[in-house]
Amino acid sequence: MEFERVIIIRDKTRLEQLIERFNSKAQAKFYIERSEGDFGYYELENDTFYKSLSEIQKTISKHLKYKVINRSFLPTYIFTEKDLIVVIGQDGLVANTAKYINGLPLIGVNPDSERYDGVLLKHTPNDLGLVIKNVVKGDFKTKQVTMAKAQLNDGQTLLAFNDFYIGADSHVSSRYDIEFKGKKERQSSSGIIVSTGAGSTGWLSSIYNMANNINRHQTNKERRQQSLIRWEDEKLVFVVREPFLSKVTQTDIGFGFITKKQTLKIESNMPTKGVIFSDGIESDFLNFNSGSHVEIGIADEKANLIV
Repeated sequence: MEFERVIIIRDKTRLEQLIERFNSKAQAKFYIERSEGDFGYYELENDTFYKSLSEIQKTISKHLKYKVINRSFLPTYIFTEKDLIVVIGQDGLVANTAKYINGLPLIGVNPDSERYDGVLLKHTPNDLGLVIKNVVKGDFKTKQVTMAKAQLNDGQTLLAFNDFYIGADSHVSSRYDIEFKGKKERQSSSGIIVSTGAGSTGWLSSIYNMANNINRHQTNKERRQQSLIRWEDEKLVFVVREPFLSKVTQTDIGFGFITKKQTLKIESNMPTKGVIFSDGIESDFLNFNSGSHVEIGIADEKANLIV
């Protein structure tokens, strides 16, 4: 694979978002300090990001042409097979980017290792030069990540790198019919989480933590359950959150593994406010109201992270 240019994906810093919200840096500073916040923290975070971005641009320019685009342009930007993708930001930006680049190799760079965990950001601005040099020579390996796919009965589709949330968009009961392994039942719950292997250390892990706390309290034994799926496994996990048992709703279908041969089907019974969120991003969603049917399965597309 021969690359012609690097596409650098970035997001606005929190300081830039504050300035956008309050129209000027001075007004943003006034608001934060009046609320007894530390505006200097935002400034330092912003400075660190731009220092890393500058270093990354200088490094890449020694090997390939590059272009910087903002996260907001991902859904409409046309990528080519000659593009090498470099993401600078937090883990969520890697997840969001992977859904739009159709399997192109992706390098995640951590611009601020003191603040970001960087589970998906395997590289730093300091080691990027060697990574780019090896990639240009064709000497690199990728780690494949299985993604999830939601397909509505009207043909709309949505991908998830980490997880889907299916349910109501507020703190009201999510109402739907769920079908899995030939069984179907009506449910009322706090929604359904579908997780990939990459997402299993995120939202899904918090659900395991909740279950572990309840088990420990009831049995007085430390028996911790956790997800065992790997990033590359052709498998997804679904969990129904807080299912409610009543005269008309059941709770028997609450957990399972989705595979290539075994999908999860859901029919919405929510007149309004039903949604399918991808990777916790509220702007990345499908409406899921009464009359909508969705099938959740494994996506044909894979994310390819350069390691």
